[in-house]
Amino acid sequence: MTWQGWAEIAFVIGLTLALSWPLGIYIANVWRGKVRWLSALERVFYGASGVDGSKGQGWLVYAIGLLAVDAAGFFLLYGILRLQDHLPLNPQGFGPLSPHLAFNTAISFVTNTNWQSYGGEQTMSHLSQMAGLTVQNFVSAGVGMAAAAALARAFAANRGDTIGNVWSDIVRNVIYVLAPMSIVVALVLVALGVPQTLAAHADAVTLEGAKQTIALGPVASQEAIKMLGTNGGGFFNANSAHPFENPTPFTNLIEMVAMNVIGFACVIAFGIVAGARKAAMALFGAMAILLSGAAASIYVAESQPTPAVHAVGASQTANMEGKEVRFGTAATAVFAAMTTGASCGAVNGMHESFTPLGGGVAMFMIQLGEMLPGGVGSGLYGIVVMAILAVFVAGLMVGRTPEYLGKKIEAREVKFAVLAVLVLPVVLLGFSAVALVLPIALQGQLSTGVHGLSEILYAYTSAVGNNGSAFAGLTANSWWWNTTLGIAMALGRFAYVVPVLAIAGAVAAKPKLAPTAGTLPVDNGLFVALLVGIILILGGLQYFPALALGPIVEHFQMLAAVAR
Repeated sequence: MTWQGWAEIAFVIGLTLALSWPLGIYIANVWRGKVRWLSALERVFYGASGVDGSKGQGWLVYAIGLLAVDAAGFFLLYGILRLQDHLPLNPQGFGPLSPHLAFNTAISFVTNTNWQSYGGEQTMSHLSQMAGLTVQNFVSAGVGMAAAAALARAFAANRGDTIGNVWSDIVRNVIYVLAPMSIVVALVLVALGVPQTLAAHADAVTLEGAKQTIALGPVASQEAIKMLGTNGGGFFNANSAHPFENPTPFTNLIEMVAMNVIGFACVIAFGIVAGARKAAMALFGAMAILLSGAAASIYVAESQPTPAVHAVGASQTANMEGKEVRFGTAATAVFAAMTTGASCGAVNGMHESFTPLGGGVAMFMIQLGEMLPGGVGSGLYGIVVMAILAVFVAGLMVGRTPEYLGKKIEAREVKFAVLAVLVLPVVLLGFSAVALVLPIALQGQLSTGVHGLSEILYAYTSAVGNNGSAFAGLTANSWWWNTTLGIAMALGRFAYVVPVLAIAGAVAAKPKLAPTAGTLPVDNGLFVALLVGIILILGGLQYFPALALGPIVEHFQMLAAVAR
């Protein structure tokens, strides 16, 4: 650890927070319909799809529309992946993906998870990368932001019966926020050396005289929305550790900031739209505190020798195994924290090679619920769910009906909030427990013992948390893993967002109340501490039972051996 390393972490997080403020103001104007410089293009989309973008929708109609967009995206992407050998822009001559891999990949990109059971440069045609994966990177991020916008309007409404229009929300998020920012970032990345071409590869000769084939493609355009939309699905298998995706320290800085800036900006936008700027800053502060703590913990852990190296007395100042030596331990630590805190699998070092503490922090960050700042939009509505639970708990302690942003929080809202929060632990622990005792699941496992348990836990944690990063010691390209991880990703996205939209509908219908002497303040340091505590407790309730799965599995394996 050095002061330069600490300064680098502080600079990256500080720059992200600073840039999110003006961006959040702009996004708030987009959500309120005040940005219309592409209104003609909006009308083209509405006319082509036959929808009325100005008509308000109740939460159920909004939710059905959102699910319909994702269902259409899934079937379209699945078809492209299964038929890519018959489609154009396939200079590599790649064949179709297997049914289970196409299923997993389609769900992965539609749910903003971008789990990759494949090597992109060895599997995907240029058409699949551009018209399939990159398009869903835009749509899935736009869907997440749409749900956040609906929730913000719900808290601003006074006995309202609508929460917005899902079609206009998705279109505006894409054409006014995601697309313009992606164009700018892509052009900057191209200028800094990231490839953008339709060529299949380049031939080179090494210093030893051997021939080398270097994969190429439209990398920069996918890299930009991969980071801005917290998607994480890179053109190459190595993702942001690949020098073509991330060639210089400056591109590394750009990608780290891009990965988190919209997520934080959505919190600012929420505060403006809901008319609760100070309360939104409390959410903003809680996110920043937990993200900074995670980055610091990983930096401390990865700046020490590994236990194995220490045991044999070898000299090592830091654990650089599997890390990007070009960028150093501090950059790897803050990148890992931002990756697991931003629902993005675009790691520039392998979590498999982290120390037990470093890898544990990364896993715990996802198990907190992917809200620090989480995916674009999804992180915002995730932490609002936590805020609802926090005011409910505080209300129980003081014997008052809880309120949040002028809305009474009653049984209906709490039930939906608990339903959303339970999705992650139920799916994570359930699938992990089953996988640990099934031989067909263990066939893809490279490690045994405690580390093997961590690989499986991390895989399902990453899937249901819509994160997409991995320990990489698990060969997941088999029908069992592709199918169960795909189901986990779908549940992690849709079984969470539907209760959130139900909360939005219930909150919108309530009257907007003025604060009284008995109202719990949600815009001060005490509430930030309460919120951080609730998030850590709920994350711990998932994390520690997960660690206890090992003895349970051993017990069932012993019973199976006795039965045999």
